[in-house]
Amino acid sequence: MLPYYTDFDFIIQPGWNNSGPDHWQTHWQQALDARRVSNHSWDQPQLEDWLRQLDILVDASTRPVIVIAHSLGCATVAHYDARYPDKLAGALLVAPADVERPFVPAALQSFAPLPRKALSIPVRMIASTNDPFSTVSRTKRMAQIWQAPPVWLDNAGHINVASGHTQWQSGFTQLDALLNAVHFLKQQEQSQALWRIQ
Repeated sequence: MLPYYTDFDFIIQPGWNNSGPDHWQTHWQQALDARRVSNHSWDQPQLEDWLRQLDILVDASTRPVIVIAHSLGCATVAHYDARYPDKLAGALLVAPADVERPFVPAALQSFAPLPRKALSIPVRMIASTNDPFSTVSRTKRMAQIWQAPPVWLDNAGHINVASGHTQWQSGFTQLDALLNAVHFLKQQEQSQALWRIQ
């Protein structure tokens, strides 16, 4: 892990039906001493509730916040950033679910339409070439709109327990890349602030 992991507060934002004990998000929560969003309903998600619960954790944080999101959690982060730009330091979006796809479950419809604007924060998107909940073309479209070029995992399913992603230690490489981007942006902002003072 990078030395500046301790510079951030990590929030775990699971998707529909939460992430179980064998899910990589649960393992990462323990490894990072992260906090998990506590939604009122995981099986009947409501966008406003999910945004409110995420915001509660963000406001309670004492350091810049990195959100680690999976599936429907990625849509939540996109909506959150559209409503509260720059409240987050960065986000790792893993296997974003397409809530605008044909025959999307009714329970997910409050999350559509997805925001049609670039995210205001550094983002690392990890996607699978055979995700059952988002086609490659739809994932590319989300990535283009949000300005989050995807890192593709070949035939990785929904990057969850069913696809064999439990500990998912290799995923920390992607988190490292995100934190490097956040750290670089912070350095740029500090340099610009010094230049303006001079």
